[in-house]
Amino acid sequence: MVAEAPLLRVEGVTKRFDGVQAVRDVSFEVRRGEVFGLLGPNGAGKTTLIRMILGIFRPDAGRVRFFFEGEAREAPSRERVGYLPEERGLYEDRRVGETLVYLATLHGFEPRRARERAAYWLERLGLGDRFHRRIRELSKGMQQKVQFIAAVLHEPDLVVLDEPFSGLDPPSQDLFLELIRELARRGMTVLLSSHQMNLVESVCDRVVVMHRGRRVLYGPLSQIKREHGFHVARLRYAPVEPEALRAWLATNGLNAQILALERTWAELRLPREVPPKAFLAALVRNSAIEPEEIAITQPSLHRIFVEVVKGAEATAGEGGATA
Repeated sequence: MVAEAPLLRVEGVTKRFDGVQAVRDVSFEVRRGEVFGLLGPNGAGKTTLIRMILGIFRPDAGRVRFFFEGEAREAPSRERVGYLPEERGLYEDRRVGETLVYLATLHGFEPRRARERAAYWLERLGLGDRFHRRIRELSKGMQQKVQFIAAVLHEPDLVVLDEPFSGLDPPSQDLFLELIRELARRGMTVLLSSHQMNLVESVCDRVVVMHRGRRVLYGPLSQIKREHGFHVARLRYAPVEPEALRAWLATNGLNAQILALERTWAELRLPREVPPKAFLAALVRNSAIEPEEIAITQPSLHRIFVEVVKGAEATAGEGGATA
């Protein structure tokens, strides 16, 4: 169970570059031992926000506070924070093991222990035979794995991963997700930034979702889905004319929105007042449709995000342009 105590608190931070508002009054907190998702499309302001958290940029307004020992401090501790940047920065002429040991010693790790941990992590990520290879000899995906190791090797309290899945094939993405879960189980706090919401929502305890520098969603993922979500029913059935399904929906008062409809399958959005149990009961009573497969799911975080943004932009359009 995730502890309630915050490790990081972001309070109303704002940042502007050359007249462009990159981050607008964003607040959230990251709790100890959780995987926290900082999500949103490219250009949403995620990387700017991360750089303010790490002290690379100073916010124009608001503040960032850390609570490593209970007392608040505004500067991150090098020994307690790990960082995987979006822009990769390994020295291509250096050897893999040499690079990892050097970076770990910058975080206060003793060289011998750093070498042991580097060998362990390289083995975990399938790079055990690359310890003495030069960085330039590695593929893009392998270099990404080395940078991931560099971020966690010194066993920080908080690791910040900015777009960690870039350049990885699907099996490596799955491996990273499992390693992130493992780090959290060990007590490390993970701040995971990504535009791939559907990929990372399975691993996050809580999330903040950004759009155009603003916070548009925030809280436990399960709560966001309850408050903003709906259910989607996907049916596959014996061939039947689409009109028969339309008639069934109308006569049962289900008022489901038809997202897709064919002779052998359909995707329906259930209204909030129709629970999945009621929909299934109505389907069982219908003799005209012979279901072969049924799946009722909550929408993905990506779909919720799209609907929330569309609603906000429609409201803004009705009220006139805003700054």
